[in-house]
Amino acid sequence: MEPMDTFEFIRSVPTQLFVGGRFEPAENNATFPVADPATGKSLTDVADASPADALRALDEAVAVSSKWASTPARERGEILRAVFEKITERAEDVALLMTLEMGKALAESRAEVKYGAEFFRWFSEEAVRIGGRYTPAPAGNGRILVTKAPVGPCLAITPWNFPLAMGTRKIGPALAAGCTIIVKPASETPLTMLLLAQLMAEAGLPDGVLSVLPTSKSGEVTGPLIDDPRLRKLTFTGSTGVGKMLVEKSAKRLLRTSMELGGNAPFVVFDDADVDKAVEGAVLAKLRNGGEACTAANRFHVANAVREEFTTKLTEKMAAFTMGPGTDPETKLGPLINQNQLDTVAELVADAVDAGAKVRLGGKAPGGEGYFYPATVLADVPASARILKEEVFGPVAAITGFDTEAEGIAAANDTEFGLAAYIFTRDLDRALRVSDALESGMIGVNRGVISDAAAPFGGVKESGFGREGGTEGIEEYLNTKYIALEN
Repeated sequence: MEPMDTFEFIRSVPTQLFVGGRFEPAENNATFPVADPATGKSLTDVADASPADALRALDEAVAVSSKWASTPARERGEILRAVFEKITERAEDVALLMTLEMGKALAESRAEVKYGAEFFRWFSEEAVRIGGRYTPAPAGNGRILVTKAPVGPCLAITPWNFPLAMGTRKIGPALAAGCTIIVKPASETPLTMLLLAQLMAEAGLPDGVLSVLPTSKSGEVTGPLIDDPRLRKLTFTGSTGVGKMLVEKSAKRLLRTSMELGGNAPFVVFDDADVDKAVEGAVLAKLRNGGEACTAANRFHVANAVREEFTTKLTEKMAAFTMGPGTDPETKLGPLINQNQLDTVAELVADAVDAGAKVRLGGKAPGGEGYFYPATVLADVPASARILKEEVFGPVAAITGFDTEAEGIAAANDTEFGLAAYIFTRDLDRALRVSDALESGMIGVNRGVISDAAAPFGGVKESGFGREGGTEGIEEYLNTKYIALEN
């Protein structure tokens, strides 16, 4: 796309707050810039919501909450299906917008559009499957009726790494359950969510059911909402540190919460694995989204018997990832999101090298315009290296070895996180045995991509609680009600 075309395209995208079914300026017409990570330059200015704007959005959500909750499930489902169709129709526009504001290669953005849209199709079908139960009381003295009801107005705080999908997998189940929702997208990537709001309005979503509040003052804007007794649910995807702070704030009102937090995913290759298949899976698990994913493989624990073969082949595969602006069709690895993230990746690599790791590929930022870091392979990473403990969130594969199955399991579990894990083995008994032993909410067996709208997404330990997607995802937005009946 030529520079003028990009300029005209960005001008066509909504940049104001979406409240009450309308795009409106923020209080005092405040704005903040959104930058292109490939250049570091501003793309456009976006409305900067204030606490007053947030409370106005909550007013709208509360005003239509009962009506939306009582809307027939089939009707809610049809609206979600219509949104799925809208996103699919505008897939190229949504993908380009994500690439411009987040930096990922266009192929990655197109894949996210497909994945993100799927949450609306999936939950359009789940809306009509909200169940309950009716049984005789065991004592014979009555009947037990159990029903489900929407929790009420929700607040969703979403991250920058998947600007569409991190929102759709919260909005989809919330609306399917009959909840209204306010979305606070990351300040780095608000444009995709504003375009989604436009598409949802075009698909027939009633005014006030969804609001989108971009802001550069996240805590100031979300704080009054979390403190307001009219808000009934908080769902957050982001770092464990921020998640802990939000849980503490929400505890004052015992606000219902779900937290999808940080990861430190182990990728365990056993000595009986198909090494070529493991390498293919490793490339997917490591370089999807440029490594800026909470499910990205962070630590590669490889059986010493196959470690050198695996390292050599992975290095060859990762070396083929062309780095450049995401809008370039030849690009397979776009920039990182910002300078802070670039500095973090460089710092973790430098620490590992200082500790004795060997650089087999990459290992140094090219400098110049944009926030680029090359695909990097570190071999013989010592246990003391920070990169084995901290989430790198970049295209860096840190490889270390082990001898026995027990050692591999212990190394994989040696973290406070427990979101995703990957294992490669030809032995089904071992696959099941190790899966049982791993302390993780999601496990990929002989595959490097595990995300699926039809499957429950979430972690254990300090990776959070609650699930998104699958039949479990809608339960996060429903209350259980027990009604005792006489015989």
